[in-house]
Amino acid sequence: MASTSRPALFLDRDGVINEEIGYLHRFEDVRFVPGAADLIRTANTLGLPVIVITNQAGIGRGFYTEAQFHSLMQSMRDALAQHHAHLTAVYFSPFHPEHGLGDYRRDTECRKPRPGMLLQAAREHGLDLSASALVGDRCSDIEAGAAAGVPHRFLIHGTEPEPCTCASYTPVQDLQTVTGWLLDHYGTKNPQTDPAEATEAANAHAIAS
Repeated sequence: MASTSRPALFLDRDGVINEEIGYLHRFEDVRFVPGAADLIRTANTLGLPVIVITNQAGIGRGFYTEAQFHSLMQSMRDALAQHHAHLTAVYFSPFHPEHGLGDYRRDTECRKPRPGMLLQAAREHGLDLSASALVGDRCSDIEAGAAAGVPHRFLIHGTEPEPCTCASYTPVQDLQTVTGWLLDHYGTKNPQTDPAEATEAANAHAIAS
């Protein structure tokens, strides 16, 4: 764990980094959301760890394997790196309480809207959740962020048919809006650039409770 506590940028994957197509598991089907690479690169420049937190019930349902998920994420990392955008770590929950198969059928603290993935990331990377930001496209993302104590929560417009009532958040039309906010909010509070941290390639892994 890092010796000093610092804020981070938490991102959902599907619908935030890549366009949502439902149970994505092949890189040839990836379409990056406009502005995703720029948002990640900006966070890198500001010295903010970029942490992906993603429910992946498709694994638990048997639609694809954990190995396929890891392979896809490595390909996505490589593609983002071509734009100087680097993910610090990826956390995923392959479980589903009703539709999971075998050991994947369980209710865990790591599956959003519960905060387990954020809490583990904070422990393992020395993160200050109370100063961090989160971007999601589902109410479950917002609820997980609120439960973990992340104060700056952004919801991408277009996925949820009704406003989220679980916690407060800022609705945004695009990622460019969040990028501008990062620069305004963290540009003076956290004006550090750490290339070593920006290029860290922590292995993606799941957590179980």
